[in-house]
Amino acid sequence: MSKGVVDVVVLGRGIAGAVLTETLLRAGHSVHVFDRKQEGNASMAAGGVVNPLVLRRDIPSWRAKELLPVADALYTSWQSRSGVRCWHHLPMVKVFPTAKEVDQWQRAMTAPESAPFATLQAEQEVDDGPFNAPHGYGTVRGSAWLDVPALLAAQHEELLDAGALSEQLVEEQDIRVGADGVCVGAVEARWLVRCQGPFTSPHGLVPVKGETLVVRIPGLVLTRMVHRGVFILPMGEDRFRVGATFQWNDVFEGPTEAGRTWLLERLTQLVDAPVEVLSHTAGVRPAARDRRPLLGITGPGEALFNGLGSRGVLLAPWCAEHLVSHLFHGTALDPEVQWDRVLPDASDGRTKE
Repeated sequence: MSKGVVDVVVLGRGIAGAVLTETLLRAGHSVHVFDRKQEGNASMAAGGVVNPLVLRRDIPSWRAKELLPVADALYTSWQSRSGVRCWHHLPMVKVFPTAKEVDQWQRAMTAPESAPFATLQAEQEVDDGPFNAPHGYGTVRGSAWLDVPALLAAQHEELLDAGALSEQLVEEQDIRVGADGVCVGAVEARWLVRCQGPFTSPHGLVPVKGETLVVRIPGLVLTRMVHRGVFILPMGEDRFRVGATFQWNDVFEGPTEAGRTWLLERLTQLVDAPVEVLSHTAGVRPAARDRRPLLGITGPGEALFNGLGSRGVLLAPWCAEHLVSHLFHGTALDPEVQWDRVLPDASDGRTKE
């Protein structure tokens, strides 16, 4: 779709904007995307890990049972259509740092909400590898890895070829709202959806920086993810992604020596082997204060899709479907994801959370 009149203008093309664009196109809607690469984009630095459990407490993440099938369906179909292998079903092995966590895992295996995701099974690669696991490990079912940069690169070329991508920064003065919709430059649309992640400032958004490493560990054979304090993700040719940090201050300063040291210290607690650092990246996650997405109509012709945080790969497909249904079919938004829940309450100054 070339510039002109479209159904939706999407601002930003991190994981939120990219998934929303794909969801809109699959539903038969026309789209034009405005996006300019910015330093600190979490999606380009993301590990892309999908994990249905909160491993600190071994409980399911928010709506994991509902979100996983939606994510799997979208990424499987998208991968097939694009021809880019980017969606990998990989078990995640959680190494227990203490005996207390063994007991916690065993309780998770019997709890109805977490039992579908928590199991104990032999993992030969962990048993035979240089892993420090004196208390053993458990295996997470339903985990996966999305190669986010590869998928974004493939979509970038598709949108350019279709004339549906403008690689430019949109300023507020470039946006004109009228009775029939929104104009952004030369593009008219029924809806404008802001997917600008941490590069915007809606109420309730708390940017969180995450740093990751790509390392080489010669001879380490691994076909699953392993987690203890940090995750190790196999990338082939003795390369592994290691992450991630969580930092709420100085989030836009880029990779830091402190972040690198923190990651390497935890990696060496897990793996007893020589490590060579190949690259070090940082990205800023757009998290909401209550760790729920921020969706919905914010004004005439305008909507918001933000706040996906560290689980954006898992959340984005369900949220995109939910928002598209809301915009085009009038389906009510789930109160847990409505963006205005975090607005200050005029009566007492508190938010609506």
